Amino acid sequence: MRVFLVDGTYELFRHYYGVPPHRTAEGAEVAATRGVLWSMLRLLEQGVTHLGVATDHIIESFRNAMWPAYKSSAGVDPQLLGQFGLLEVALEAMGVVVWPMVELEADDALAGAAAVAADDPRVEQVVICTPDKDLGQCVRGRRVVQLDRRRMVVYDEAAVTAKFGVGPASIPDYLALVGDSADGYPGLPGWGARSAATVLARYGHIEQIPDNPGEWAVPLRNRPALAATLRAERDHALLFKDLATLRVDRSLLPDVDGLRWTGPTEAFAEVCRRIDARSLATQVDRVAGQR
Repeated sequence: MRVFLVDGTYELFRHYYGVPPHRTAEGAEVAATRGVLWSMLRLLEQGVTHLGVATDHIIESFRNAMWPAYKSSAGVDPQLLGQFGLLEVALEAMGVVVWPMVELEADDALAGAAAVAADDPRVEQVVICTPDKDLGQCVRGRRVVQLDRRRMVVYDEAAVTAKFGVGPASIPDYLALVGDSADGYPGLPGWGARSAATVLARYGHIEQIPDNPGEWAVPLRNRPALAATLRAERDHALLFKDLATLRVDRSLLPDVDGLRWTGPTEAFAEVCRRIDARSLATQVDRVAGQR
């Protein structure tokens, strides 16, 4: 079997800004929710049997206490925020496993589910559907891969290394040094993609980088400046690495069998009526009937 794990937060944002708005007769904006549901239907039509979706039920997480500038719901369009709960209800009615995250983030849930699925010998491949850079740390060979569904690009371990210049295990260190604007932390001054990749390709992790630039066995002329910044900003570097390191909570997925899609619940038709998507209910029933 192949297990598909979807970043519902990314999908909701992608559809909110990628499809025309649609308001119901009651005045609710539902276009992004409808877009995600149709997108999940396409996966099911393609033969996906085991599917799980993680969402940020509350965008803020424990990381906001660690770094106040970490991403939050501030500035997010209320019409988009208002669809998170609707999407979770709709997916559950569709028969899809949903992890609505509160303290942890959707990315943490994907990491935990991927770890459980990868440990199951019956699983041929785990496909994490998101372009988020931090999920690169979960990639393992070709067994756990990352799929950018918008660009239809698959990243196995070799592709992650080619993209970032470091392997999956060093992704948190890489993001700590270069920063991640999407998550709201800046990285270290003077450290860019090339310098971070060059140093980490040699040392693997921030903790293993020598303090003395004279000991750096890397071809960088600005080693003294980089080393000085790392010494001065080491606390920030380790904090940013902690922010970038996903928490693996295996309790979210006790068993891979729980991800098997067996069809929608009786509530799905009513959900589709509420969001003006009756044809969606018909199409989902058709796919369920073919299983």
